[in-house]
Amino acid sequence: MIGVPATISTVGRLERFCVVGSTNDVVRGWLAEGTPEVCVAVADEQSAGRGRLGRSWIAPPGTALLLSAGFRPTWLAADRAWRLGATVSLAMADAAEDAAGLPVGAVRLKWPNDLVIETHGPHALIGGVSSAAEAAARLAAPVELRKLAGVLGESQGLGTDDPRVVIGLGINAGWAAADFPPELAATMTSLHEASGGRPIDGEALLEAFLGHLDARLGALRAGYFDIATWTERQALTGLEVTLQGTGSGAADDARAAADAPVHVRVDGVDASTGALVVSGATGVGDGDGAQRSIHAGEVVRVRIARDGV
Repeated sequence: MIGVPATISTVGRLERFCVVGSTNDVVRGWLAEGTPEVCVAVADEQSAGRGRLGRSWIAPPGTALLLSAGFRPTWLAADRAWRLGATVSLAMADAAEDAAGLPVGAVRLKWPNDLVIETHGPHALIGGVSSAAEAAARLAAPVELRKLAGVLGESQGLGTDDPRVVIGLGINAGWAAADFPPELAATMTSLHEASGGRPIDGEALLEAFLGHLDARLGALRAGYFDIATWTERQALTGLEVTLQGTGSGAADDARAAADAPVHVRVDGVDASTGALVVSGATGVGDGDGAQRSIHAGEVVRVRIARDGV
Protein backbone atom coordinates (compact mmCIF):
# COMPACT_ATOMS: atom_id res chain seq x y z
CA MET A 1 0.00 0.00 0.00
CA ILE A 2 1.27 3.47 -0.84
CA GLY A 3 0.54 6.58 1.15
CA VAL A 4 -2.36 8.90 0.41
CA PRO A 5 -1.44 12.61 0.61
CA ALA A 6 -2.74 14.03 3.90
CA THR A 7 -4.68 16.73 2.06
CA ILE A 8 -6.85 14.12 0.32
CA SER A 9 -9.86 13.01 2.33
CA THR A 10 -11.87 10.82 -0.04
CA VAL A 11 -9.37 8.03 -0.79
CA GLY A 12 -9.13 5.48 1.99
CA ARG A 13 -7.19 2.69 0.28
CA LEU A 14 -4.49 3.12 -2.36
CA GLU A 15 -2.28 0.26 -3.54
CA ARG A 16 0.25 -0.05 -6.35
CA PHE A 17 1.04 -3.26 -8.24
CA CYS A 18 3.99 -3.96 -10.51
CA VAL A 19 1.93 -6.25 -12.74
CA VAL A 20 -1.76 -7.09 -12.45
CA GLY A 21 -4.31 -8.63 -14.78
CA SER A 22 -6.79 -5.77 -14.51
CA THR A 23 -7.04 -3.01 -11.92
CA ASN A 24 -10.83 -3.06 -12.40
CA ASP A 25 -10.88 -6.69 -11.26
CA VAL A 26 -8.73 -5.87 -8.23
CA VAL A 27 -10.98 -3.04 -7.11
CA ARG A 28 -14.15 -5.03 -7.79
CA GLY A 29 -12.77 -7.70 -5.46
CA TRP A 30 -12.05 -5.15 -2.76
CA LEU A 31 -15.60 -3.82 -2.91
CA ALA A 32 -16.99 -7.35 -2.72
CA GLU A 33 -14.92 -7.89 0.44
CA GLY A 34 -16.45 -4.80 2.04
CA THR A 35 -13.72 -2.21 1.42
CA PRO A 36 -15.27 1.27 1.74
CA GLU A 37 -15.02 3.90 -0.95
CA VAL A 38 -12.87 5.35 -2.33
CA CYS A 39 -10.37 2.58 -3.04
CA VAL A 40 -7.79 2.95 -5.79
CA ALA A 41 -5.52 0.37 -7.44
CA VAL A 42 -2.60 1.55 -9.57
CA ALA A 43 -0.54 -0.73 -11.83
CA ASP A 44 2.73 -0.27 -13.65
CA GLU A 45 1.57 -2.90 -16.14
CA GLN A 46 -1.66 -4.76 -16.91
CA SER A 47 -1.63 -8.17 -18.57
CA ALA A 48 -5.39 -8.24 -19.19
CA GLY A 49 -6.40 -4.59 -19.25
CA ARG A 50 -9.62 -3.93 -21.10
CA GLY A 51 -11.54 -1.07 -22.57
CA ARG A 52 -15.14 -0.56 -23.50
CA LEU A 53 -17.06 -3.47 -25.13
CA GLY A 54 -14.27 -5.94 -24.38
CA ARG A 55 -11.51 -4.15 -26.27
CA SER A 56 -8.01 -4.59 -24.86
CA TRP A 57 -5.96 -1.83 -23.23
CA ILE A 58 -2.29 -2.72 -23.03
CA ALA A 59 0.60 -0.28 -22.52
CA PRO A 60 4.33 -1.01 -22.08
CA PRO A 61 5.59 -0.69 -18.48
CA GLY A 62 6.29 2.88 -17.45
CA THR A 63 4.52 4.54 -20.39
CA ALA A 64 1.04 5.00 -18.93
CA LEU A 65 -0.79 5.63 -15.68
CA LEU A 66 -3.17 2.69 -15.20
CA LEU A 67 -5.64 2.81 -12.32
CA SER A 68 -9.13 1.98 -11.13
CA ALA A 69 -11.23 3.68 -8.47
CA GLY A 70 -14.00 1.95 -6.53
CA PHE A 71 -17.13 3.64 -5.17
CA ARG A 72 -20.18 2.75 -3.09
CA PRO A 73 -22.48 5.54 -4.30
CA THR A 74 -25.37 5.14 -1.87
CA TRP A 75 -25.40 8.94 -1.91
CA LEU A 76 -26.05 9.15 -5.68
CA ALA A 77 -29.28 8.29 -7.52
CA ALA A 78 -28.90 5.23 -9.77
CA ASP A 79 -29.75 7.22 -12.90
CA ARG A 80 -26.93 9.65 -12.08
CA ALA A 81 -24.24 6.99 -11.56
CA TRP A 82 -22.77 7.86 -14.97
CA ARG A 83 -21.56 11.09 -13.38
CA LEU A 84 -18.93 9.14 -11.45
CA GLY A 85 -17.22 8.24 -14.73
CA ALA A 86 -17.53 11.82 -15.93
CA THR A 87 -16.07 13.10 -12.65
CA VAL A 88 -13.09 10.72 -12.91
CA SER A 89 -12.52 11.85 -16.50
CA LEU A 90 -12.64 15.52 -15.58
CA ALA A 91 -10.25 14.97 -12.67
CA MET A 92 -7.76 13.25 -14.96
CA ALA A 93 -8.12 15.95 -17.62
CA ASP A 94 -7.25 18.56 -14.99
CA ALA A 95 -4.33 16.47 -13.72
CA ALA A 96 -3.00 15.79 -17.22
CA GLU A 97 -2.88 19.49 -18.02
CA ASP A 98 -1.07 20.14 -14.74
CA ALA A 99 1.50 17.39 -15.29
CA ALA A 100 2.21 18.22 -18.92
CA GLY A 101 2.06 22.00 -18.65
CA LEU A 102 -0.86 22.19 -21.08
CA PRO A 103 -3.35 25.07 -21.19
CA VAL A 104 -6.71 24.63 -19.49
CA GLY A 105 -9.10 22.94 -21.90
CA ALA A 106 -6.39 21.27 -23.99
CA VAL A 107 -7.54 17.82 -22.89
CA ARG A 108 -11.01 17.25 -24.31
CA LEU A 109 -13.65 14.55 -23.95
CA LYS A 110 -14.83 12.31 -26.79
CA TRP A 111 -18.17 10.84 -25.84
CA PRO A 112 -18.68 8.48 -24.16
CA ASN A 113 -15.40 7.63 -22.48
CA ASP A 114 -12.22 8.91 -24.12
CA LEU A 115 -9.85 11.74 -23.27
CA VAL A 116 -8.46 13.23 -26.47
CA ILE A 117 -6.22 15.95 -27.84
CA GLU A 118 -7.50 17.98 -30.78
CA THR A 119 -4.58 18.23 -33.21
CA HIS A 120 -6.48 20.08 -35.97
CA GLY A 121 -9.57 22.24 -35.74
CA PRO A 122 -10.70 25.34 -33.83
CA HIS A 123 -9.54 23.93 -30.47
CA ALA A 124 -6.28 22.46 -31.78
CA LEU A 125 -3.32 22.37 -29.43
CA ILE A 126 -0.75 24.51 -31.19
CA GLY A 127 1.91 24.94 -28.53
CA GLY A 128 5.32 24.33 -30.05
CA VAL A 129 4.09 24.82 -33.63
CA SER A 130 6.98 26.26 -35.62
CA SER A 131 5.22 29.09 -37.46
CA ALA A 132 2.15 31.28 -37.36
CA ALA A 133 1.14 29.99 -40.78
CA GLU A 134 1.19 26.39 -39.58
CA ALA A 135 -0.79 27.31 -36.49
CA ALA A 136 -3.40 29.08 -38.60
CA ALA A 137 -3.62 26.11 -40.95
CA ARG A 138 -4.21 23.70 -38.06
CA LEU A 139 -6.90 25.88 -36.55
CA ALA A 140 -8.68 26.17 -39.91
CA ALA A 141 -8.46 22.47 -40.77
CA PRO A 142 -11.22 19.88 -40.22
CA VAL A 143 -11.24 18.51 -36.67
CA GLU A 144 -8.85 15.66 -35.95
CA LEU A 145 -8.67 13.97 -32.56
CA ARG A 146 -6.05 11.70 -31.04
CA LYS A 147 -6.84 9.42 -28.14
CA LEU A 148 -4.99 10.18 -24.92
CA ALA A 149 -6.88 8.02 -22.41
CA GLY A 150 -9.73 5.56 -22.14
CA VAL A 151 -12.25 5.19 -19.33
CA LEU A 152 -14.22 2.05 -18.48
CA GLY A 153 -17.06 2.08 -15.97
CA GLU A 154 -18.55 -1.10 -14.52
CA SER A 155 -21.36 -1.30 -11.96
CA GLN A 156 -23.26 -3.73 -9.77
CA GLY A 157 -26.34 -3.28 -7.63
CA LEU A 158 -27.36 0.18 -8.79
CA GLY A 159 -30.68 1.05 -7.18
CA THR A 160 -30.08 -1.32 -4.23
CA ASP A 161 -28.67 -0.64 -0.77
CA ASP A 162 -25.26 -1.95 -1.90
CA PRO A 163 -24.35 -0.21 -5.16
CA ARG A 164 -20.78 -0.65 -6.39
CA VAL A 165 -19.10 1.22 -9.22
CA VAL A 166 -15.60 0.72 -10.59
CA ILE A 167 -14.09 3.30 -12.93
CA GLY A 168 -10.92 2.22 -14.73
CA LEU A 169 -8.69 4.68 -16.53
CA GLY A 170 -5.55 4.34 -18.61
CA ILE A 171 -3.75 7.47 -19.80
CA ASN A 172 -0.73 7.53 -22.07
CA ALA A 173 1.87 9.52 -20.15
CA GLY A 174 5.55 9.25 -21.10
CA TRP A 175 4.99 7.18 -24.23
CA ALA A 176 7.05 8.49 -27.18
CA ALA A 177 5.46 8.49 -30.65
CA ALA A 178 8.33 6.44 -32.05
CA ASP A 179 7.21 3.59 -29.78
CA PHE A 180 3.48 3.70 -30.52
CA PRO A 181 2.05 0.45 -31.93
CA PRO A 182 2.04 0.85 -35.75
CA GLU A 183 -1.66 0.02 -36.01
CA LEU A 184 -2.54 2.81 -33.54
CA ALA A 185 0.10 5.43 -34.30
CA ALA A 186 -2.21 7.52 -36.48
CA THR A 187 -4.96 7.77 -33.86
CA MET A 188 -3.26 7.93 -30.44
CA THR A 189 -1.10 10.39 -28.54
CA SER A 190 0.46 10.82 -25.11
CA LEU A 191 1.15 13.63 -22.67
CA HIS A 192 4.79 13.42 -23.73
CA GLU A 193 3.84 14.13 -27.35
CA ALA A 194 1.09 16.66 -26.60
CA SER A 195 3.54 18.71 -24.53
CA GLY A 196 6.18 18.74 -27.26
CA GLY A 197 8.43 16.14 -25.63
CA ARG A 198 8.21 17.23 -22.02
CA PRO A 199 9.20 14.53 -19.47
CA ILE A 200 6.11 13.34 -17.61
CA ASP A 201 6.44 12.50 -13.91
CA GLY A 202 4.03 9.62 -13.31
CA GLU A 203 3.96 10.15 -9.56
CA ALA A 204 3.15 13.83 -9.97
CA LEU A 205 0.39 12.89 -12.42
CA LEU A 206 -1.09 10.43 -9.93
CA GLU A 207 -0.94 12.90 -7.05
CA ALA A 208 -2.53 15.62 -9.18
CA PHE A 209 -5.29 13.22 -10.20
CA LEU A 210 -6.03 12.26 -6.59
CA GLY A 211 -6.19 15.92 -5.61
CA HIS A 212 -8.56 16.86 -8.40
CA LEU A 213 -10.67 13.75 -7.77
CA ASP A 214 -10.91 14.67 -4.10
CA ALA A 215 -12.25 18.11 -4.93
CA ARG A 216 -14.61 17.03 -7.69
CA LEU A 217 -15.94 14.04 -5.77
CA GLY A 218 -16.55 16.18 -2.71
CA ALA A 219 -18.63 18.52 -4.87
CA LEU A 220 -20.54 15.61 -6.41
CA ARG A 221 -21.37 14.22 -2.99
CA ALA A 222 -22.70 17.65 -2.04
CA GLY A 223 -25.01 17.57 -5.06
CA TYR A 224 -22.92 19.60 -7.52
CA PHE A 225 -21.81 18.22 -10.88
CA ASP A 226 -19.62 20.47 -13.03
CA ILE A 227 -21.95 20.48 -16.03
CA ALA A 228 -20.32 23.55 -17.57
CA THR A 229 -16.82 22.06 -17.79
CA TRP A 230 -18.12 18.63 -18.82
CA THR A 231 -20.11 20.23 -21.64
CA GLU A 232 -17.39 22.65 -22.75
CA ARG A 233 -14.79 19.89 -23.07
CA GLN A 234 -16.95 17.75 -25.39
CA ALA A 235 -14.97 17.40 -28.63
CA LEU A 236 -17.81 16.13 -30.85
CA THR A 237 -20.36 18.90 -30.35
CA GLY A 238 -21.25 20.53 -33.67
CA LEU A 239 -19.57 17.82 -35.75
CA GLU A 240 -20.94 15.30 -38.22
CA VAL A 241 -20.23 11.77 -36.99
CA THR A 242 -21.03 8.20 -37.87
CA LEU A 243 -22.51 5.92 -35.24
CA GLN A 244 -22.40 2.17 -35.35
CA GLY A 245 -24.99 0.50 -33.12
CA THR A 246 -24.77 -2.72 -31.16
CA GLY A 247 -28.04 -4.19 -32.41
CA SER A 248 -28.20 -5.92 -29.03
CA GLY A 249 -31.39 -7.85 -28.40
CA ALA A 250 -32.87 -7.15 -31.84
CA ALA A 251 -34.16 -9.64 -34.37
CA ASP A 252 -31.73 -10.53 -37.15
CA ASP A 253 -33.04 -8.00 -39.68
CA ALA A 254 -33.38 -5.27 -37.05
CA ARG A 255 -29.91 -6.05 -35.72
CA ALA A 256 -28.40 -5.68 -39.18
CA ALA A 257 -30.02 -2.26 -39.52
CA ALA A 258 -28.85 -1.23 -36.04
CA ASP A 259 -25.30 -2.35 -36.82
CA ALA A 260 -25.10 -0.27 -40.02
CA PRO A 261 -23.21 3.02 -39.69
CA VAL A 262 -25.52 6.04 -39.39
CA HIS A 263 -24.63 9.64 -40.21
CA VAL A 264 -25.73 12.26 -37.66
CA ARG A 265 -24.89 15.70 -36.34
CA VAL A 266 -23.91 16.00 -32.67
CA ASP A 267 -25.93 18.76 -31.01
CA GLY A 268 -24.45 18.26 -27.55
CA VAL A 269 -24.76 16.10 -24.46
CA ASP A 270 -27.63 15.66 -22.02
CA ALA A 271 -26.54 16.64 -18.53
CA SER A 272 -29.39 14.71 -16.91
CA THR A 273 -28.66 11.34 -18.55
CA GLY A 274 -25.14 11.56 -19.99
CA ALA A 275 -26.51 10.75 -23.45
CA LEU A 276 -25.21 12.10 -26.76
CA VAL A 277 -27.83 14.35 -28.37
CA VAL A 278 -27.91 14.03 -32.16
CA SER A 279 -30.07 15.09 -35.08
CA GLY A 280 -30.33 14.51 -38.80
CA ALA A 281 -30.31 10.75 -38.30
CA THR A 282 -31.70 8.50 -41.00
CA GLY A 283 -32.14 4.87 -40.08
CA VAL A 284 -32.07 5.68 -36.35
CA GLY A 285 -35.22 5.58 -34.25
CA ASP A 286 -38.13 6.91 -36.28
CA GLY A 287 -35.87 7.77 -39.20
CA ASP A 288 -37.31 11.28 -39.69
CA GLY A 289 -34.13 13.16 -38.79
CA ALA A 290 -35.54 14.42 -35.49
CA GLN A 291 -33.31 15.11 -32.52
CA ARG A 292 -32.82 12.16 -30.20
CA SER A 293 -30.55 10.93 -27.43
CA ILE A 294 -28.05 8.09 -27.86
CA HIS A 295 -26.89 6.18 -24.78
CA ALA A 296 -23.44 4.62 -24.47
CA GLY A 297 -24.79 1.07 -24.48
CA GLU A 298 -26.43 1.60 -27.86
CA VAL A 299 -23.27 2.18 -29.89
CA VAL A 300 -20.04 0.39 -30.64
CA ARG A 301 -18.23 3.23 -32.40
CA VAL A 302 -18.52 6.99 -32.75
CA ARG A 303 -16.30 8.48 -35.45
CA ILE A 304 -15.98 11.87 -37.07
CA ALA A 305 -17.54 11.70 -40.55
CA ARG A 306 -15.28 12.46 -43.48
CA ASP A 307 -16.68 13.50 -46.88
CA GLY A 308 -20.19 12.57 -45.83
CA VAL A 309 -19.36 9.02 -44.76
